[in-house]
Amino acid sequence: MKWRSTKDSPKNRGFYLKMKLLHKHTRPPPEKSCFFRYYKWFLWLSLSLYFFSSCFITNNNPPTDSDSTHKSQSTLPSSPLIESINITALNPSAVLKDLKIFVYDLPPRYNSDWLSNKRCSNHLFASEVAIHRALLTSEVRTFDPYEADFFFVPVYVSCNFSTVNGFPAIGHARSLISSAIQLISSQYPFWNRTQGSDHVFVASHDFGSCFHTLEDVAIADGVPEFLKRSIILQTFGVEYKHPCQDVDNVVIPPYVSPQSLRNTLEKEPGNRRRDIWVFFRGKMELYPKNVSGRYYSKKVRTEIWRKFNGDRRFYLQRQRFEGYQLEIARSVFCLCPLGWAPWSPRLVESVELGCVPVIIADGIRLPFPRAVKWEEISVRVAEKDVGKVGRILEEVAATNLSSIQRNLWKAGRRKALLFNDEVEEGDATWQVLEALSQKLHKSYRRVKNQWGADT
Repeated sequence: MKWRSTKDSPKNRGFYLKMKLLHKHTRPPPEKSCFFRYYKWFLWLSLSLYFFSSCFITNNNPPTDSDSTHKSQSTLPSSPLIESINITALNPSAVLKDLKIFVYDLPPRYNSDWLSNKRCSNHLFASEVAIHRALLTSEVRTFDPYEADFFFVPVYVSCNFSTVNGFPAIGHARSLISSAIQLISSQYPFWNRTQGSDHVFVASHDFGSCFHTLEDVAIADGVPEFLKRSIILQTFGVEYKHPCQDVDNVVIPPYVSPQSLRNTLEKEPGNRRRDIWVFFRGKMELYPKNVSGRYYSKKVRTEIWRKFNGDRRFYLQRQRFEGYQLEIARSVFCLCPLGWAPWSPRLVESVELGCVPVIIADGIRLPFPRAVKWEEISVRVAEKDVGKVGRILEEVAATNLSSIQRNLWKAGRRKALLFNDEVEEGDATWQVLEALSQKLHKSYRRVKNQWGADT
């Protein structure tokens, strides 16, 4: 069977099915030929109806959640060049089965040397380590770079998260990544042939690929020129135009250790009665303007402390406590205000431990929205309304709190936010791969093969 378009047969519209019945010595009798002619049109009509009805159903019914799988539907691009590349995106599992990623084997100074510091693989920026580890044992990994769709460059820039004048700093990131690019471009042909457009990096810190922890400096620096054609997996994302997402990017969740969450739930099962109504533990400045002249959290956390510190409904703590996840597991609502950047590991911890995240970060773009229905499991409060958060949560408690809590415990959604040592269907690394499968138009191999098929 072979599909041909109308340009191959101007007499017919749409697509038709060409079938050949091979007979060595004789032609079929006339009446049999008639039968086959009608059978051919009947089969064509049936397949056409099936094809168009399938497309209609796909485009009009959003994907449903499942506790075991996340097979999100994708939108097909209109470009004729990549139409056949992405046609299988209607079935993400089929795409992932065929997806190929080559992982560069860089010298240890770019990654594994940093793991001598145990914090490197466990802190909130550790998705750069987790994704690398998961890819090394993943079925999508290929050892033949010529059959790869994408190239993963494992540079751990957040491991060396130093402090300067009390502020975290990653000023080394640009030079380290630039050095890695010089290395791979001198030893392999793959970066040079696309200028890195099919290469994938992780930027799992405050303002992502701008590589700075303070927004004004990050904006001034912008995304390095040598990364502007690549794909960046970054925790930073907003719904409006921002220089630090002026690059092809996928928003990923911050890293939270799955083992730490399991340990917490063993000690404090999430189905127990929750005796804390509203919880927050973290940095809350009494005077938000610090020595640098910048306002931390855009004054939001300071307003929370000033307004609700004396409110018995609120359990607010400014000091660090290693067992704070136990407090989250006891809480109904968990405040997730912005810090220097909009995102926070509290988003993941709250969802995983069954506490309703109260997101106070205007315009934040949240990870994997097709798999994690954020509007069904969280409450959003505008930064200007932070002083009204008590009244807002009272209204939620009186209306749809039980529905939100039920949604929180749907395992598939919680799984999508966690990075495991090996890729599991539906987990955070799987979601990254699914996102990459929607970018196959950047795959040199796919595009080259498509051009070859057309010529």
